[in-house]
Amino acid sequence: MRDNKSTLDELFEDGRAIDEALKEAARDARRLHKALGNPMATWEHGQVVWVRPEDINIDEDSEQEPDPPE
Repeated sequence: MRDNKSTLDELFEDGRAIDEALKEAARDARRLHKALGNPMATWEHGQVVWVRPEDINIDEDSEQEPDPPE
């Protein structure tokens, strides 16, 4: 049991595995919203904004930026 505690402490101290898991989860959420045709809430310039499904960029790892209107 003590070995598990050390492993968890190491994961939190390093943080890379956790960061990667969060990026993957965000990518999966974008993929799901786009596939289902649902808008997605995001944070932009200090406020919540809705991104239309057709403007969701699935492969983006950083903050979601909607495509400019056509």
